[in-house]
Amino acid sequence: MQTNIQIKLTPSEAADRNSLLKAISQITGQPTASITGFHIAKKSIDARSRQQVWVNLSLTVFINEPLSNRFVEPIHFPEVPKSAKEVIIIGAGPAGLFAALECILLGLRPIVLERGKDVRSRRRDLAILNKEGIVNPESNYCFGEGGAGTYSDGKLYTRSNKRGSIDKILRLFYQFGADESILFEAHPHIGTNKLPHIITAMREQIEASGGKVLFEKKLTDFVIDKDQIKEVITADGDRMKAQAVILATGHSARDIFKLLFEKKMSIEAKPFALGVRVEHPQSIIDAIQYHCLLRDPNLPPASYSLVEQVSERGVFSFCMCPGGIIAPAATAPGEIVVNGWSPSKRDNPYANSGMVVQIDIPTAAQFLKPTKNSLPENHPLLLLNFQQQVEQAAFALGGGLQVAPASRLIDFCTNKISSSLPDASYLPGLLAAPLQEALPNFVHTTLQEGFKAFGKKMKGYYTNDAIVVATESRTSSPVRIPRDADSLHHPQIKNLYPCGEGAGYAGGIVSAAMDGQKLAQQIAAL
Repeated sequence: MQTNIQIKLTPSEAADRNSLLKAISQITGQPTASITGFHIAKKSIDARSRQQVWVNLSLTVFINEPLSNRFVEPIHFPEVPKSAKEVIIIGAGPAGLFAALECILLGLRPIVLERGKDVRSRRRDLAILNKEGIVNPESNYCFGEGGAGTYSDGKLYTRSNKRGSIDKILRLFYQFGADESILFEAHPHIGTNKLPHIITAMREQIEASGGKVLFEKKLTDFVIDKDQIKEVITADGDRMKAQAVILATGHSARDIFKLLFEKKMSIEAKPFALGVRVEHPQSIIDAIQYHCLLRDPNLPPASYSLVEQVSERGVFSFCMCPGGIIAPAATAPGEIVVNGWSPSKRDNPYANSGMVVQIDIPTAAQFLKPTKNSLPENHPLLLLNFQQQVEQAAFALGGGLQVAPASRLIDFCTNKISSSLPDASYLPGLLAAPLQEALPNFVHTTLQEGFKAFGKKMKGYYTNDAIVVATESRTSSPVRIPRDADSLHHPQIKNLYPCGEGAGYAGGIVSAAMDGQKLAQQIAAL
């Protein structure tokens, strides 16, 4: 017999199998000897009470019958014949890889072109970036196998449940090596240390099934005849005939946006968010969220989610990383971009989060610094230029290479240059600086008021033990590549399918993966 139950336990009870079996026995009325096993369907932490933190569990309990596997069998990927219709996929991030896997399931042959390197080679470039501050424009935290998601820790939480099957995405991650916990945690997370092996396994499956994944194949041009892409051209001079093209290049492929503009292909400026990354000692966030001096060892490092309206402008936390690290995420020399990630155990001593402000077109146009190449308000690359100016201003304010400008939190909010900076996780180094010289005035003042408001919501958050680092600017793409609502192809180019975060249709790993699957399904249906 199988039965589904909900149960609420203390963290220590939830972590102890005997205590858990005893609680299951009490709820089901069955002796513990009859309980042959259980699967966790959902797990979440409830820290609203100041007296006790609870763990909520939804369980499928097996009574007097063998515990079955969670999945009877894995999803089977067939071998695709060479005669199958080919789909060229530009980009090997979540959108591109899941599009490729879905192509195989549907009998299509994916050819994935990735401008960067495989994960192993990419790791060496990231080590140089962190230790020496040298940016490789084609191999960094944004470009390379797995895309930005590989080295920004694999957060799998999404609210985009109408875009596709979240369960299918999670199941595939699990099948390719992710921990089973991603199938039931309220906010599933893989960890940067584990993601490279999973991404490699996905690529090996694509290749084993007859697809191709080609690295250091940067798209530089299209050959277009009437309303069709006939060929794609790469930086090394290769020309590939195209039947269908999925464009999944991510939110930082500025050269692709410029290529589309030069080709007179329709693109649009898209509002995004920009600000800073704030880092606290993890112990401070634990104490605030769990209402205790020391976190229960059976609880995960605490996280938070904050949002506030300041003068009718939204300011909010983004990509919060408990037990995490701030990383240099620039894609070109002469700019400072920061992002955050956590290892699977989230066991670093710091908690960091993006803290960002909504950027709309009229405001960006007002605050863009005039240059000889200034763009009009209706230009599709306006917000991209705004983003780039802020990143370059942060570089000019920093200490050279990838040394980032920073401030203690209260100093930032009171316009003081910090006399010293606390220890921090950002490896290239920090320099105390007046961040208002890098941030547009409206971003700076909105963040100041936002931090003060967050300090009232979370007592202890507003402290000079926290540090603010500029700039968190790659929250999403500043450009949208339009597509037809029904056919999903570009309105001008009938075999070009804009996809994922870079096209403006996703906001994280899972939503990008679902978008890739959706486009593969659309191409297969033709």
